[in-house]
Amino acid sequence: MNSETSIEVAAMRPQSLIRQRTLTRLRWFAIAGQTVVTLFVQFVLKFDLPLIPIGLAILSSILVNLWVIQTKPLSNALTPNEIAAHLIFDTAQIGVVLGFAGGILNPFSVWLLLAPMLAAFALEKWRAYLVIGAVIAVLTITAIWHTPMPGGVTLPHIYIFGSWAALMLGVTFTAAYARQVAVAQSKLTTALEATQAVLSREERLTAVGGLAAAAAHELGTPLSTILVTAREMEGDLPDGPLKEDAQLLISQTQRCQKILMRLSDVGSSDDVRHAELTLEEMLHQAAKPFLNQEGPDVHFVFDPDSDLAPPERLKRQPAIIYGLRTLIENAVKFADKTLRISARWDQKELLVIIEDDGPGFPPDVLKRLGEPFARQGTTRYQTRRQGLGLGFFIAKTLLERTGATLCFGNGRRLPGAWVEISWPIANLYVKEKRDISVGKEKLKHDG
Repeated sequence: MNSETSIEVAAMRPQSLIRQRTLTRLRWFAIAGQTVVTLFVQFVLKFDLPLIPIGLAILSSILVNLWVIQTKPLSNALTPNEIAAHLIFDTAQIGVVLGFAGGILNPFSVWLLLAPMLAAFALEKWRAYLVIGAVIAVLTITAIWHTPMPGGVTLPHIYIFGSWAALMLGVTFTAAYARQVAVAQSKLTTALEATQAVLSREERLTAVGGLAAAAAHELGTPLSTILVTAREMEGDLPDGPLKEDAQLLISQTQRCQKILMRLSDVGSSDDVRHAELTLEEMLHQAAKPFLNQEGPDVHFVFDPDSDLAPPERLKRQPAIIYGLRTLIENAVKFADKTLRISARWDQKELLVIIEDDGPGFPPDVLKRLGEPFARQGTTRYQTRRQGLGLGFFIAKTLLERTGATLCFGNGRRLPGAWVEISWPIANLYVKEKRDISVGKEKLKHDG
């Protein structure tokens, strides 16, 4: 199983986040509600109820709650088996109360809808089906066997059947809705975790570049000293093995210096040259992996109609470079011959448009593009536009975190797909920082 498949399978599995405290509080609420309603019907409305069996059912819930409180910390997350057992017990307990109080004709039979909703949200399919089956069994049993409604009210069997059918539909739709919410939430959580992992990786790579530049700077001086000393030794030594060793030392030292020069080109994360870049540098860095390889021609177009110079002193943000690179990679993958990266700007806004001459976004994907794990419903474009799910979502999320707004479609200047990214330009400029050290010295002097 590849990584993308494993991520998607994980996203389709709701993860249990229900804690003991949640179900305990819900059960206390049910106990209080059942007690108040029973006493109100018996002593205020003056309807006779079988108080002993109803009271025993309520007492069983109280005892279970007290046992749970004594045996397990309320902050503990429940296992799937524990959640299923709690929900099945609560379903049976409510069924007993309803059975002695009019069955499904009792208006409070809607309490039975809570268990399948929680099961569909928190459990995998087979355990959720087990709980839903228990609810269906209780509904069916209480529809067939129950004491008369308080007050001796009797209703036709067709009305009982209608109530049973309505509750069954309620169980089905609430469980299905809760399941869809759980799956969507799990997908979003998984995708956001992947987004955070990607951003952390880019930040680590940026930090590595800074460390490389620092190492190059620190090692430059001792290597220069070694080189000078080795040359002096070469001049003083007679021909022979020692002189050859000195020459080897000189050549290897020069090789080290060349390596350090290449490392220093990465720049330091602390220096101004690395922290800032121009618009052209930002776009070229994003597209760099695709410029010298086989594939479509990549064309950069910088707004020829603007009276303003291209933005400079932009803040280097790994999220922007990675997000643009992901979008460019997608365009490169599906372009036929041409990929166009254009930029327009004014005093308030910067726009970057990525276009290709490929088949464009499939219509069914275009409606959901930007959602995690977007799927295609047709096979028309399957061979040309695959993988438009998590990667596009990660790019969109990273860019939006920098203040960007994305829109996309088909057939702009080129016949294929296009993506437009716009930023308030103030979000991209390097913010001026006060020299704190100078301020401290001034305060010390004034003091």
